Amino acid sequence: MNLSKGIEEVILLVEKFCKMLTQKIRNKMPEIDDERAEVINYGLQLVLGEIPKTIIILLTAWLLRILKLTVLAFLIIIPYRTFSGGVHLKTHIGCIIATTISYIGNAFFSSKIVLVSNIKFILIIAIWIFSIFMIKLYAPADTEAVPILRKKERRIKKLLSYITMTLNLLIAFFIKNQVISNLLIFGTLIQTITITRFIYKLTNNKYGYEEYMKNENIQTSIL
Repeated sequence: MNLSKGIEEVILLVEKFCKMLTQKIRNKMPEIDDERAEVINYGLQLVLGEIPKTIIILLTAWLLRILKLTVLAFLIIIPYRTFSGGVHLKTHIGCIIATTISYIGNAFFSSKIVLVSNIKFILIIAIWIFSIFMIKLYAPADTEAVPILRKKERRIKKLLSYITMTLNLLIAFFIKNQVISNLLIFGTLIQTITITRFIYKLTNNKYGYEEYMKNENIQTSIL
């Protein structure tokens, strides 16, 4: 309970600081309206909110003696997540818990599981096929808060999602280090799951581009 309360207090401090910073920006730039100010404040919270989350993840990983593996699990999945997108939880605590479980969980189980060659091959093929379909349907998976609306950007990110996902699994297949191979396999699977409609519904998220197109169609039909 004390830890949870401490996390909440840190998050509140970050939110207050972001609001103060947003107000200072508005004071210097009066042309910024309320809607734009909300976007700025949200962006600041995304950036500054990563600091306490990162500290908590690294501290937990260090206590579990899997710090290096957790950092590696994070680094190897960054390119795929950058291009494919994924769900964002609505609360900071929820985001911290989910991110901690994802990266630390991947690091922990990757260090314990041994996949024999046949099982490893079948698993990689299954994850690749699953990921191909999910990328085709949902990538880049954006949110209402940060939609990706430009069609060219969406095409590029979708293509790079295919490439980075496939490279991850190819490296996982050929690399001799079992732990790194596992990190790539399970990390890719976890990231693919975060872009699926099931996870979006489970976390009460909506795809930003999809909602934008719905609103555009409604406005067109009214006109």
